[in-house]
Amino acid sequence: MYAQERQQHIAQLARAQGRVEVLALAQEELGVTTETVRRDLTALERRGSVRRVHGGALPSDRLELEPTVQARQSHLAAEKRRIAARALDELPSDGTVLLDTGTTTGALAELLPTSTRLTVLTNSFAHAGVLGQLPQVDVLLLGGRVRRLTGAAVGPWARAALQDVCVDVAFLGANGVTPERGFTTPDQAEAEVKAAMVAAARRVVVLADASKVGEVHLHRFAELGQVDLLVTDTTLDDEHAQELRAADDAPEVARA
Repeated sequence: MYAQERQQHIAQLARAQGRVEVLALAQEELGVTTETVRRDLTALERRGSVRRVHGGALPSDRLELEPTVQARQSHLAAEKRRIAARALDELPSDGTVLLDTGTTTGALAELLPTSTRLTVLTNSFAHAGVLGQLPQVDVLLLGGRVRRLTGAAVGPWARAALQDVCVDVAFLGANGVTPERGFTTPDQAEAEVKAAMVAAARRVVVLADASKVGEVHLHRFAELGQVDLLVTDTTLDDEHAQELRAADDAPEVARA
């Protein structure tokens, strides 16, 4: 099994049985080492699918709902800040940038030095407020319907504004990343705007913490080959990293 298949199987067993044990999973269910099972349980716990206990895991009572911005801001905050710090290396000098909504892209906005000279287009009112404090950053705010859950401007107005622009780099967030399905997100309207951002950029950089790798959501906004660089964190396990690198048209992967 691939790591994603193993983890799905473990999560299903946890829900069906009420508990899973590391030794039983390794020796009876999966035929892998106990260390592999522990890594899988860690990945599942980071996604909120199970809760680790001594010797195994319990199914999580968390509803599978898209989290709010407030809930995501405190989740893996240190990892997101490291990812954002690495993404600073991808900024063009005195160029043009698209900045997607999201907490990791928001961390990038907060880390921009006051000396930064850029033109930034964003569909996030929160990001625009942060960027507006920088004296040499020109901020262009995309219009549209505001999606309350994420604070993103979406819909035809946002997409139309992106049709005739060409920027140096687009920095996007993602809820899911897999070799088979590419980059995905739960909401169709946000996926459409993200896809328009991909089309408008010469270079595409996705900022996603390691808990997003191996996840698949309803709407794909980019295939693997449409992204130039995936910046994630050092908790990305080697198996997921190898699967991404082995895929056709795989982007470069940087672990911060």
